[in-house]
Amino acid sequence: MKEQIEQLPSKAAAERQSHKALFKKLKRKPPKNLDYVMQELHEQTFERINCLDCANCCKTTSPLFTDRDIKRISKFLKLKPRQFEDQYLKKDEDGDMVLQSSPCPFLFEDNKCMVYEVRPKACAEYPHTNRKKFHQITVLTLKNMSICPAAFEIVEQLKNKL
Repeated sequence: MKEQIEQLPSKAAAERQSHKALFKKLKRKPPKNLDYVMQELHEQTFERINCLDCANCCKTTSPLFTDRDIKRISKFLKLKPRQFEDQYLKKDEDGDMVLQSSPCPFLFEDNKCMVYEVRPKACAEYPHTNRKKFHQITVLTLKNMSICPAAFEIVEQLKNKL
């Protein structure tokens, strides 16, 4: 898995133009069954890929933390929301709350998450490949494909299916 993760950015870059063309086509005229197809590809892929073998998303990027996430996680950690923000979060250039550093401070060595039961919504939904109206999040998907082997595989399968 380590080798696959190391090669992923260059593989994603090599396929970037074909993925952009696919996403442009999807935005212009998404198939009526796109959400169903994406759900199916997502489920099939995650039957084979275990996030605990990778956790590259947790090691390299930060989710966006909503106010609800902050309240839920800070309560779980027995911190006041402001303490949680001061200790773990910062505002990014878009004004969104994100982690101060990578890897995620809640990631254990075995790739398990200390706050898994109350993790941010963005983490729970990652890599967003089973999201409704998938054609609306293609910019995010392009980014995720260089981080997440499953996202890359799902889009490659979609490309072959359409």
